[in-house]
Amino acid sequence: MTINTEDLLNSILDSLARIEYIKPEDIPNIDLYMDQVTTFMDKRLRTTTRNPGDDKILTKTMINNYAKNELLPPPEKKKYAKEHMLLLIFIYYYKSILSINDIQALLKPITDKFFKTGDGFNLESIYNEVFGMEEEQVEILKADVRDKFMRAEETFTDAPKEDQQFLKKFSFICLLSFDVYTKKLLIEKLVDELRVKTEEE
Repeated sequence: MTINTEDLLNSILDSLARIEYIKPEDIPNIDLYMDQVTTFMDKRLRTTTRNPGDDKILTKTMINNYAKNELLPPPEKKKYAKEHMLLLIFIYYYKSILSINDIQALLKPITDKFFKTGDGFNLESIYNEVFGMEEEQVEILKADVRDKFMRAEETFTDAPKEDQQFLKKFSFICLLSFDVYTKKLLIEKLVDELRVKTEEE
């Protein structure tokens, strides 16, 4: 079954429009046991997975490994605070593009300085600031995806007719992949600079 190219583009753009993030006010204001943490994350992030029926969002083993690798401060009396939840959300999004060491280098200075600092500027303030840019970025991303899709549709006009649809889709994937690849290199360079600066302090 072939999907109309316009339908494919609209499907992709619709999925981008549905991207949501967990707002701090959605997180319970009481400390949670590990089972409650994994249940909450599973419920709120299930739609972000490739295979919603099978993919694991967060397991007890993952949480224990994050604590072991100093990505996450230890729980207090086996309970996780709202700040733990915010860090787990950051880790969830970073882990698909960065190594554990890179995530540690990125989050440790924030955790050291802003974890459980009480009122005023804290981890929740940082979370709100960066995720607050989401809506504007989604619109920019949708425009960029639309542009790449249209450019890909103009490729391989001289290829055999029966191969054109596949090759156009391949071209679209290549354009998106190059974008991800270059941004990943940039992120890694920035993390390396942060790591050096942190080690010097």
